[in-house]
Amino acid sequence: MDKFQNKYRNGSARAHWWDYGWNGAYFITICTRNRGHYFGEIYDGKMELSHLGIIANVLWHEIPNHSVSVELGDFVIMPNHIHGILIIDKPNVVVETGHIVGSEHALNLRAQSPQPHGTQSLQPGDTRFQNIGKNTISSIIGSYKSAVTKHANRLKLKNGWQNLFHDRIIRNDEEYQRISNYIINNPINWEKDKLNLL
Repeated sequence: MDKFQNKYRNGSARAHWWDYGWNGAYFITICTRNRGHYFGEIYDGKMELSHLGIIANVLWHEIPNHSVSVELGDFVIMPNHIHGILIIDKPNVVVETGHIVGSEHALNLRAQSPQPHGTQSLQPGDTRFQNIGKNTISSIIGSYKSAVTKHANRLKLKNGWQNLFHDRIIRNDEEYQRISNYIINNPINWEKDKLNLL
């Protein structure tokens, strides 16, 4: 297990070669603490939002108003988790690999040229725990979770987030469509959902 600031931490499952502030589409899953059903319940394949679920829904749709060049894809609130697609679509820029990163779905941008013997170039993930930066997936989700918690506490609504969240770089249109369909159909498939633990 790796250490960060003299504390053990779990290794990241994120792509070490990718900067999560780069343009791309990202599939996000955020769970509640201990999988508590804070956001509502599923009845007849439809999600009925609780007061906290309504807050979480409204604030998700506010993300583009607070994050530059971010668009929303499909999104669903479930009793104990949220699935959504975030699309970062900044104007074209040239990144350190020399590639132009545009608004298309994320592609493997690892440099193909070998490094001279004895040298090692830094990958975008090497500095991930030093500064998450602005308008990255981590900063967007951190701000979202914080806003939901703030409003929930103000209204004295029971709430809590799992510390981490899951993200996946969506690499092509086929994968994007498959994930969109999964998100849209999540309430109908709740009975067999692996996050339905109660």
